[in-house]
Amino acid sequence: MPPRFTRAELESFRGAEVPDLVGPRVRLVFVGINPGLMTAALQIHFGNPANRFRPALVAAGLLEPPADGVPGMSHADLATLLSRGVGITNLVPFATARADELTRAQLTAGRSRLEAFVVEHRPRVVAVLGITAYRVAFERPRARPGLQPERIGKAALWVVPNPSGLNAHESVASLAAAYAEPARAAGIALGG
Repeated sequence: MPPRFTRAELESFRGAEVPDLVGPRVRLVFVGINPGLMTAALQIHFGNPANRFRPALVAAGLLEPPADGVPGMSHADLATLLSRGVGITNLVPFATARADELTRAQLTAGRSRLEAFVVEHRPRVVAVLGITAYRVAFERPRARPGLQPERIGKAALWVVPNPSGLNAHESVASLAAAYAEPARAAGIALGG
């Protein structure tokens, strides 16, 4: 079972950072908006058991179901993703309780941060998790989800739905379908 934290304990992680998950052969990078407080407390990307990122990755064929049945990402999941050429970063590196606490300036600065990350690590595909954050950070107010016309460096750029439970009109199945597309584009085999 994941550790339990009081509200005060979680608040103590406000502003904390979670290191990027990136390996030498990264092909696909999922880009979150910023870490939540639970993620910062656990130091595991998408570590909050309520987040739908892990179930969507399982349904997409990027991860196996958890053997122990415990929800939320684990260090073993992160190692599996790295071994498959999948990395994770965030537009804004520091934790807040909710992404809507971030300012336009912070999201715009996140674009520069992401561009530098892509130049350094050279993934084939970048998938930003969240159309609203993408529209603000990239100053593309009319952008639609899916493959974008512009690239970041040499990397193809996708915008896919955010897995937060606040994004209630998306299901695990629709998230999985959206996450599988950039994975295929990056040359990552799905399943097994």
